[in-house]
Amino acid sequence: METTQKRYYRAKEVAEFLGIALSTVWLYAKQGKLTPKKLSSRVTVFEVSEMNSLIQSIE
Repeated sequence: METTQKRYYRAKEVAEFLGIALSTVWLYAKQGKLTPKKLSSRVTVFEVSEMNSLIQSIE
């Protein structure tokens, strides 16, 4: 069985992954720390690679 890693996370998944509140995810997007990508009017995602870069910059 082949496992594939997700390239994009929804805001809730980002919050869980980073251990932060959902409101902080949107604050980071507003501050330019994360770049939201709109897939539709109700679906916004964030790149996993960008989240990893954010973690590395904090450490």
